[in-house]
Amino acid sequence: MEWQAIVDFDGTISCQDTTDQILGRFAEPAWQEIEQDWIDGKIGSRECMKRQVEMLRVSPGMLDSFIADIEIDWDFPAFVRLCMRHDIPVTVVSDGLDRTIRAVLNRAGLGFLPIVANRLDYAGEGRWQLTSPYASTTGGCDSGTCKCAVTDSLHRPLTLLVGDGKSDHCVAGQADLVFAKKGLIAHCRDQGLPHHPFTDFSQAVGLLEELLCATAASGQARELTKDTIHG
Repeated sequence: MEWQAIVDFDGTISCQDTTDQILGRFAEPAWQEIEQDWIDGKIGSRECMKRQVEMLRVSPGMLDSFIADIEIDWDFPAFVRLCMRHDIPVTVVSDGLDRTIRAVLNRAGLGFLPIVANRLDYAGEGRWQLTSPYASTTGGCDSGTCKCAVTDSLHRPLTLLVGDGKSDHCVAGQADLVFAKKGLIAHCRDQGLPHHPFTDFSQAVGLLEELLCATAASGQARELTKDTIHG
C-alpha cells in the first residue's frame, strides 16, 4: 500500500501557532482586528494573512532570531523516522509561513522534508510581503495553501493526515486516515469523520506503529489464505 503522510505545522509540529507568535511580537496592533474578521468569516485565511504580514515591522535578522526560539514537539523526528522505515513520504503542508517552517525543520535535523506553505519575502525597510503559490486556482478554497489540491497533486493512493485545526478541515474529509488534535478532533466528531485523537507525536508514533502492525498482520493473513486455497 502506498501511503503518504500530510502533516500540518502550526500547532501540530510547533507547540503554538507560530504566525500568531510572530504577529504578536512584531506587527502593528491592528493585526488583531483582521484576525477577528477571519474568525467571524468575513474574509478568508489567504486575505487575512496577506494583510497581517503587511503590518510586520522587523528586520530579517531579528525575525530569524525570534524563530530560533520557537518550541516544537520533539517527538516529531521519531514520527518521521518511523514513516521513512516504512517508505511513507512525509510532506509538511501548512497555511503558515515557509521561512518559519524551514528554519524550525533545519534546527530539528529535518531540512530534507518537502515544505508546502505560503511564501514570506522581505520587501526592505522592515516590511514583508506574502505570496501564496499553492492557493486554489479553481475557487472554493480561500486558504493560502489549498491542502486538498496539494494532497491530490502528490499522487499517492492513500493519505494519512496529521493536523489540528481549521486549515485541515477539507482534507480531513478526503484522507484515508486522520490523526487529529485540538480543534480538528471536534470537527471530525461534528462531521462524523473517522479519526484517531492524539495530543503529541509520542502518541502519534504509537498509533502509527499499531496501525502498521495491524496492516502487516492483515496482509500475512491474506497470503496464508491464498496459500491454503491454492495448496
